[in-house]
Amino acid sequence: MITKELITELKNKGNGDLSYLLDKQKDNKTIIFILENLGYLPSNFDGTVFKTLLQHDYGKIRLLAAKNIAKLTNTDNIEILLQALQNEKDTAVKREIVSAIGRAKNIKNKQILLNILQDNDPKIVCQAIRGLLVFSNDNEVIENLKPLVNHPNEMVRTVIYKEFFSNTTSKQSDLPHTETYNFLKNVVVNDDVLKVLRYVPDESIHLTFTSPPYYNARDYSIYASYQDYLNFLDSVFKETHRVTKEGRFLIVNTSPIIIPRVSRSHSSKRYPIPFDLHPYLIKQGWEFIDDIVWLKPETSVKNRIGGFMQHRKPLAYKPNAVTEYLMVYRKQTEKLLDWNIRSYDQDTVEKSKVADGYETTNVWKIDPCFNKIHSAVFPVELCKRVIQYYSYKGDIVFDPFAGSGTVGKTAKSLDRFFFLTEQEKVYFDYMLSKTKTNALFNEIKTRFLTLEQFNETIINDTNGTGN
Repeated sequence: MITKELITELKNKGNGDLSYLLDKQKDNKTIIFILENLGYLPSNFDGTVFKTLLQHDYGKIRLLAAKNIAKLTNTDNIEILLQALQNEKDTAVKREIVSAIGRAKNIKNKQILLNILQDNDPKIVCQAIRGLLVFSNDNEVIENLKPLVNHPNEMVRTVIYKEFFSNTTSKQSDLPHTETYNFLKNVVVNDDVLKVLRYVPDESIHLTFTSPPYYNARDYSIYASYQDYLNFLDSVFKETHRVTKEGRFLIVNTSPIIIPRVSRSHSSKRYPIPFDLHPYLIKQGWEFIDDIVWLKPETSVKNRIGGFMQHRKPLAYKPNAVTEYLMVYRKQTEKLLDWNIRSYDQDTVEKSKVADGYETTNVWKIDPCFNKIHSAVFPVELCKRVIQYYSYKGDIVFDPFAGSGTVGKTAKSLDRFFFLTEQEKVYFDYMLSKTKTNALFNEIKTRFLTLEQFNETIINDTNGTGN
């Protein structure tokens, strides 16, 4: 039986025994096991054993052979890798071969990597760039890499921009990343969100989770046209982008909507809101991260398939819509998520960790909620998952279309702060009425303000930042 211990023993004896072991293997799975468990290779290991494996019929074995050659210091292996690269068709294997050439960090390989920049596959080009950045102070390398900022592929452009053209002296927020302003904490403002956001400072919100009003599907959301509706959302999320902290998240819950037909001689109209909204968000500077599907029980949705059920004629099939989308976006930044996480102290990170039982797929089965006051209430479980997965304890969560305030109540129950705006007085009053019976709104006093009062609060707030 071949074990990791046996592989280590043979490896340390040199090429002979290991080569013999590999040569007699006919099972690809066994060869892969050996190659994956070689680990560190001794300095006297010349890599001969991997040469024939670069010609193997199975791509995974060729890839692992190249990966192990990259661990060696023998410069003679570069010629072997080049020959393999010229004949290779598998992108993953080609990428690993280029990686092996780059990891040698040998100035003699510079021209090889510069030539690879002409490859048609952007993944191969990116790998060559990675190898060349080791020589980023070399004028020839700089002269060849900088023009790639105009490369047709967006990944190549992004890498080059970050390395050579990024403005690292841009103005930073006055606040530490983990903090926000006291005048935003646990506040509900009754006014048009666009008017309210004028008073909110840049980079003060950690997470936005909201469900915009559906186009002309409710009495409180009437727009002259669908384009006017999209323009309104464009304005809201453009301002949301401004007030969001670097690298933090926006989650928009929405779905296609049907506007009923005028009469039987006309058709109803279905508007794909999440798909039409997406290009606006990307243009604003949001990076698309995930799409989460909220799956509801069929008994909870309006029947659309009744007519089809009667005659089952093709073309008339209209399935019941049992899903909504949670579109997940991150404010674009050149910094990785690790930077956001490292901004928090270890105690906060530990206390904010998500407990066992978290959702592992992008399909969330959650029953909807219904309310006499509001016809489209967020389920608490939906809010709970989003807030736990995309924020830390002590963060501030924003909902520009607060409705009955579920985002705020859930945020507070999870030891976050909330900032809500709601234009409709009936919903504002409903949230206010809950302060008498709902402890979640009372544990830390919630301020219910008009726009004028909110402005006065900002002016009179002398407490600065912090908790």
